Amino acid sequence: MFQKCDLAKEVQEIMLPNEKFIVAYKTFRDSVTFTSKRIIFRDSQGITGKKVEVYSLPYNSIFMWSTENAGKLMDLNAELELWTRVGKIKIKLDKKINIREIDQLIAQVVLSE
Repeated sequence: MFQKCDLAKEVQEIMLPNEKFIVAYKTFRDSVTFTSKRIIFRDSQGITGKKVEVYSLPYNSIFMWSTENAGKLMDLNAELELWTRVGKIKIKLDKKINIREIDQLIAQVVLSE
């Protein structure tokens, strides 16, 4: 599950000069970062986690999205699903995260184009 974090070095290195950091979430080794232009996924691989794959999803490739808040008892996480040109991406987030804040963020960047 993802929790809020600072901007990862690998992500900062690939950001454009006019691209602004909005918010980032991380698990133990991976992170997802929202910028003013895209969502950047950082995936640590291997036992040591030194091999890192970074991939980007431009907001203009998102056709639809859904968010689900965590329930009270047995539900351990909130979820964000993105329908894109390449398929569906599901991100599980910590239940303490304000999922409506993320919903509003995606609406702002996707619908304002």
